[in-house]
Amino acid sequence: MKKCFFTLLLLTLFCGQALASGGLDGFLSNLNIQARADQNGFSARVGAQFNIPLPRVQAVLEVVHTPADAFMVFQLGQMTSKPPETVLKTYQANKGKGWGVIAKSLGIKPGSKEFHALKRGDFRLDGEPGGGKDKGHGKGKGHGKGKGNQ
Repeated sequence: MKKCFFTLLLLTLFCGQALASGGLDGFLSNLNIQARADQNGFSARVGAQFNIPLPRVQAVLEVVHTPADAFMVFQLGQMTSKPPETVLKTYQANKGKGWGVIAKSLGIKPGSKEFHALKRGDFRLDGEPGGGKDKGHGKGKGHGKGKGNQ
């Protein structure tokens, strides 16, 4: 009973700390806690949400640094309409530079709706197909065509 209470207390503290830091770092930290508590459930939710077969999710999990990085590979793939393999190559080439650099390399413009969603960590992992599809998606007010016509 004491072990269960202590484990629950630790998870609460870590989750609270992740949420307190906010933004993308807080979201990713929370995802890592969830994934480490239930790796199979995490993999299944990622696969269901992004319509990716479980073996493909597990293959990505084997080559990224953290489970949250695997989530971001699929999330950025969805946001940019690029296959996970393309995002994974960009991730590997830019490891340690941050998700903002990776997003820019994939064509997400700073100042766009997608980039702001990334900075806020405005994503979710609920296992629902297309989950997070509407969040952080849409026309940004970045530099380029259509500026001012929105």
